[in-house]
Amino acid sequence: MPLGSRTDCGDARFCGVEVAFACDIVDTLQRSLLCGFDFVLAPLVHPRFRRGPDYPGAFTRSDLLLTASQWSGQVVGSTSPWINPDAPQDTALRSQSEAALRQELHWAAHLSLQACILPGAGGPNQARILNQALLTLTGMALWVRVRLGGPEDAWEEWNTLRFACAHSTRLGAVLEVGAQLPSEASLARWSGENVKAIVVPTHAFTTNKRGYPVLPKKHQAFLTSMLKLGVQVVLRGAPRHTPPGGDESDAGLKLPSNPLRPYWEYLSFLFRKGEIAAEQQPAELAYRDFLQSPLQPLQDNLESQTYEVFERDATKYNTYEEAVYCALLDRVPAGSEEGTATVVMVVGAGRGPIVAACLAAAQRAKRAVRMYAVEKNPNAIVTLSHRVETEWQGKVTLVPADMREWQASEPADILVSELLGSFGDNELSPECLDGAMRFLKPGGISIPSSYTSFLHPVTTHKLWTDVAAYRDTEHFETPFVVKFHRFHTLAEPQARCLSAVFTFEHPGQQPPDNRRSISLVFKAAPPGTTVCHGLAGYFDAKLYKDVHLSIRPSTLTPKMFSWFPIYFPIKEPFVVSQGSEIRVDMWRCDGNHKVWYEWSVSCGALRGAIHNPNGRSYAVGL
Repeated sequence: MPLGSRTDCGDARFCGVEVAFACDIVDTLQRSLLCGFDFVLAPLVHPRFRRGPDYPGAFTRSDLLLTASQWSGQVVGSTSPWINPDAPQDTALRSQSEAALRQELHWAAHLSLQACILPGAGGPNQARILNQALLTLTGMALWVRVRLGGPEDAWEEWNTLRFACAHSTRLGAVLEVGAQLPSEASLARWSGENVKAIVVPTHAFTTNKRGYPVLPKKHQAFLTSMLKLGVQVVLRGAPRHTPPGGDESDAGLKLPSNPLRPYWEYLSFLFRKGEIAAEQQPAELAYRDFLQSPLQPLQDNLESQTYEVFERDATKYNTYEEAVYCALLDRVPAGSEEGTATVVMVVGAGRGPIVAACLAAAQRAKRAVRMYAVEKNPNAIVTLSHRVETEWQGKVTLVPADMREWQASEPADILVSELLGSFGDNELSPECLDGAMRFLKPGGISIPSSYTSFLHPVTTHKLWTDVAAYRDTEHFETPFVVKFHRFHTLAEPQARCLSAVFTFEHPGQQPPDNRRSISLVFKAAPPGTTVCHGLAGYFDAKLYKDVHLSIRPSTLTPKMFSWFPIYFPIKEPFVVSQGSEIRVDMWRCDGNHKVWYEWSVSCGALRGAIHNPNGRSYAVGL
C-alpha cells in the first residue's frame, strides 16, 4: 500500500520493512503487506551461517516458499554481515568471504530480486567482485549500506566504491540514519548521488505528547528532502512505542494488529504533508534529469507541439506585457498621446503570443501602436495569418521574412523579441538581434535590453551517467537542457555560488562582436569532499528597466517554466576537497556560419580538458 497518492516523488511512495532471517518469510511478508509496507528487506542467508566454498548442502531456504512475482516485486535481499573479502591478514576469511558473496549474489539473481543490499562499501577486493557481478548479473541492482553520523566520512567510502565500479548506474547507496545526523551541509551532498533508499531504525524515533512515534525535526527535514527526490524508506528494528488505545486504523479496517503500524502511519504522514506541486510541475515531471538537446531555431522550424508547450507559460507573457506597457508609457508621456502612434515590431513572432501581449499592453497604456509581426517559419505564418484575419483585424502587419534580411518600411520605436535560450545567448539571440537593430530608431527600445548568463559547478551522478551511457566524446561535448532534480551545487550558497559569464546588451556595440571568454574561480563549500560532474547554467534577462525574467535560482521568476537550466558535462568527474578552488574557463566562439562554446573545469593541480574545440561536437548553425 503506497504511502500516499502523490506522483511527483516517484518510487518514494513505496516503503519497506527490514525483517530477520529466522522469521516465517511467507507469514511475515503477508503481515507486512497488510500493515501497509510494499516490500520486505530480508537476509538471503542466516547471518551467522559461515560456510566454506565447498559446502555441499542447501545453504538457505527454498525459492518455492514464494512465487516468482513475490520474490521480484516484494523482496529486497541483503548479504551476510560477516562477509569481508578485504579482511586484513586473514586469507582464510578472505577466501571464504569471496565464495560466500558470489554465492549469495548469484542466489539473489536466481530469485530475480530487484536489488540486493551489501552491509558496507568494503575495500578493493569487494569492489572487484561487485564489478564482476555488475557485468554478469545484469537484471539486478546492487545497493550498499552507508551509515550516516559515524566518526568517519561515510561519503568517502561510497565515493571510493563508486569510482572503482566506474560509476555504474546499477550501484546505489542506501543511507542508514541513527539517532544523530551529520550537519545539514554534509547531508546535502547526497542530493546529487544515486541514493536508492533510507533505512530509518525505530530507535531514531521519539515520542510525542500523545504517545505516538515521531522523528526529530532534523530527521524529518532530511527525510522529506530525500522523499522529494524519489528515495524509498525502509523501517528497521523492533517496535519501541505503544500508542494509547492501540492501533485505531487497524481496528477500523479489521486488519491483524501490527505493532509497526504507527511507524508506517507516521512515514505516510511525512510523505503526504510534503509541499504540493505547483501548477506547472506535473508537466515538468517527465523532464526531471532528462537530457534534451537545445533548440536550433535558425536551422530548424519549430513544430506546433513545441510552440504549444511554450505558450502555456502565462507568467512569461504577462512579464513581457508589463515590460511593453512600461516602455509605451515612457515612449509616449501622458498628454502627448493624441496623434502619436508607436511603432512596435515583434521579431520572431512564432504563433503570436508576444504580439497578443503587446496589443494588451497598448490597450492598458491607452497608447496607439502600429504593430509588425516578423516570422521566418512558414508553418507559423499560417497561424499568424489566421490570427491577423480573425483577432487582430487591421492592428498587425504580418511580415513573412527572416529578421536579419528584412528591409523595414519604417523604423521601430520598440523592438520586442523572444529569442532567449537556457543560457541566454545559446539560441543566437545576439546574432539575430544584431541583424534587426538596423531598423530600430536612434534611442529606440529593445525588449529585452540585456541578458547575462551564469554558471556554477555541480555534482549530479544521474546526468553524468546518462551522458556516459552514449560511450562517445560527442555527448560529453554537448550542452543539454535539463530540469535539474538530483543535484548539488559545489560552491557557496545563494548569490555567491553563481558567477556572471556573458552579458549582451541591445542596442550594443557597433560593429558587433559576440565572441566572449571568461575565467571563474569557485571555492568549494564545506564540509567534506564531493565530486564535480559538470556545470549548471542559467540566465537573467532585463526586459525593460526593472522588469526581469530569470531562471537563476537566486532571482528566479516565480511560476515560470518556459526555460530549464543548461548542463555542460565534463568527460572525467573529479573529487573536490573541502575549501579547494574550482576554475572554470569558457569561450563563446563563432566562425564558418556557426556559434559554439568551449569549456574546461579544473581543480588545483588537476587541469581539465578543453571540451568541444572548434565546435567539433556541438555548434549552433547561423
